[in-house]
Amino acid sequence: MYIRRPKWKSQNGKTYQSAWLCESYREDGKSKTRYLLNLGDYSESTLNALEYALKHIPELDRMSKLDSRAGEPDFRQRQGKSLGAVWAVKRVAEELGIVKALGDGREARLALWRIIAGVIDQGSRLSAARLHDIHALAETVGLEEGFSEDDLYGNLAWLGQRQEQIEASLFRKRRKEGGSNLYFYGVTSSCLKGEENAFAAQGHNRDPKKGGKRMGVGLLADARGDPVSVEVFRGGGWDFQTLAARIKETADRFGRREVTFVGRRGMIKSGQIEDLNRHGFHYLAALGKPAVERLVREGALPMSLFDEKIREAGEDGRRFIVRRNPGRAKGMAAIRKRKLASLNAKIEESNRRLREHPLAKADLAVRRMKARVRKLGMDAYCQVESSERTLALRLDEEAGLKASRLDGCRVIVTDLPESLANAETIHARYKDLARAEQAFRMSKTGHPACPRPAESVRGQVLAAMLSYLIRRRLAKAWAGLELTVENGLDALKTLCPNEITWGEASWTLRIPEPSELNARLLSRLNAPLPKSLMKNEAKAGMGPKPAPRRFPS
Repeated sequence: MYIRRPKWKSQNGKTYQSAWLCESYREDGKSKTRYLLNLGDYSESTLNALEYALKHIPELDRMSKLDSRAGEPDFRQRQGKSLGAVWAVKRVAEELGIVKALGDGREARLALWRIIAGVIDQGSRLSAARLHDIHALAETVGLEEGFSEDDLYGNLAWLGQRQEQIEASLFRKRRKEGGSNLYFYGVTSSCLKGEENAFAAQGHNRDPKKGGKRMGVGLLADARGDPVSVEVFRGGGWDFQTLAARIKETADRFGRREVTFVGRRGMIKSGQIEDLNRHGFHYLAALGKPAVERLVREGALPMSLFDEKIREAGEDGRRFIVRRNPGRAKGMAAIRKRKLASLNAKIEESNRRLREHPLAKADLAVRRMKARVRKLGMDAYCQVESSERTLALRLDEEAGLKASRLDGCRVIVTDLPESLANAETIHARYKDLARAEQAFRMSKTGHPACPRPAESVRGQVLAAMLSYLIRRRLAKAWAGLELTVENGLDALKTLCPNEITWGEASWTLRIPEPSELNARLLSRLNAPLPKSLMKNEAKAGMGPKPAPRRFPS
């Protein structure tokens, strides 16, 4: 018996698929097919499980007899690979529709492997291949054939070619959950080592690395902050005319008209605002401290407005979203205290040197101390004085209080009407900028160090976006458990099944009852564990070694 999934096109041009349980038989010397049961109402995961069971009937039959063999000498149990983290991430990928959007087949499973690896490891293609030695990824994603690092590299082009279909499938699944507005984040620019990368160009880079060409990455998110689409741009500086056309085209693809550009402090200024308004875009950005101080002086933002709760004020068609973070304010006060302690220690060191070395110049020591005060940003309320070759710090308490009154304060300015986004939504979407930047910064360890075509680059960035989408859902599911996504994944990595062997072959992975914490984590994800999994013998390699470089003698 086997499962058959025929496809056909209707008169309206749509493609439909059915599923049948079939068996083959011979009649009059000819092979024929008998349709036993219509499986069209069953889920994709159920059909995959039935297919797997039909292919492995002998192994499953022997699995059912394992318990009765527990006392035999050739029956052994040993710790298997880690399962908890990859099982949880796979379950979230199914819930979000990522598994369905990727489709079926070897390339789809390789892409899913890479996405899961991006969630639990954020490493390179090589590290994604090596994860096979630690995690039960092959058993989880159903990858039955071996693969190498080169297979993961080639899979990027397959993923990039299907970007629009994958993004459209995911958006259709959650269309009713989001609003009508999209948010564009310029999340990163990456330093590239390859000279022939399709998007490589000289330009501004956010990496600390110097030299090399760059590429830019922009992310479109929905009204809840979940990523919808990702764009790759040439790194020689974003031409706003080209950028606006591409963003409009992408927004139209998802049936959305309103797009809001989100920028960090000082990134969206008057010139950019004019360009955005001219193209029908909105903006959302945080104000720098000088701009906030000016608004406070002018009375547009009274100090009473800064509170732990999100408040709002308005002026000349602009909305100001205001909040004071008490934890951040306390941290800034502690930093200021440490800076002051380091200055006092440096003053003592300078005074000791002046006492022990009569030829040392006091005016030079004063200039050095003043430069240090400016470098630490404390010159507004901290002055260096000198008397009889002795240096001292003079603090202006009133100026110090004035400088610290905006500690932990954030002011976000936007032209979004309240009908599209309230104050809480605007504040949350701005915080998502930092999260998205961090997620794509983590994924840079796997970006190209060699020439790449455009499709492969898009596939790399799309995989990073899908991993980020999963991490957002994990964070939401585990909210209230007082742990980060990394903490939760680290805990689940300790969940390992028992690998049961009978004779020389491994037959099954028996999964023990999870710990209390792991059970709680899996429950939040609605990801119950099966009692056992079939052992997968797929092998992961590193690909062929490059030919040795030969140098002239």
